[in-house]
Amino acid sequence: MPGREAEFSVALDKALDYATVLECRTLHVMSGMIAPGADVKAMHRTFVANLKMACDRTANSGLTLVLEPINHRDIPGYFTNTTDQVKQVIDEVGAPHLRLQLDLYHMQVTEGDLTKRTERLFPITAHVQIAGNPDRNEPDIGETNHLYLLDVLDRLGYQGYVGLEYKPKTTTGAGLGWAAKYGIKA
Repeated sequence: MPGREAEFSVALDKALDYATVLECRTLHVMSGMIAPGADVKAMHRTFVANLKMACDRTANSGLTLVLEPINHRDIPGYFTNTTDQVKQVIDEVGAPHLRLQLDLYHMQVTEGDLTKRTERLFPITAHVQIAGNPDRNEPDIGETNHLYLLDVLDRLGYQGYVGLEYKPKTTTGAGLGWAAKYGIKA
């Protein structure tokens, strides 16, 4: 938000302190909400300026900063909701440690074409998250074949973690049955 840059700086300091203590190597920088009547172009300029400052402050830290597009169905008014929008911001900032948090659930809701988009965005992807569509349950439930997409990530050479950001239909243990193929036990 224009005019709240100092708050962002203070929040960044706190997040960096936590990341240090927790030995966290990836930090999600959220873009925030669009206020009613807000100047979206001014918000974009402020977001880019804040990210440039954050990237300058973390340039030699070994920390990766990630941006996540979030769909408007789940969070109406979220500022960044498409991968193209986030890619544009990443390109504008131009820091090698500012990357994409690829959430396949959000991408399916907003954009679709998951395999081709994943292949195209893979070079800027630092973290992946999954959940079943349309109700954000286990990734083997619903309209998206996440097991196929996990194989796509393997083919592309993805070495990172895959975040399981879903609401189990019953219990967490029962909801991990699909993951036995990947050595995850409930």
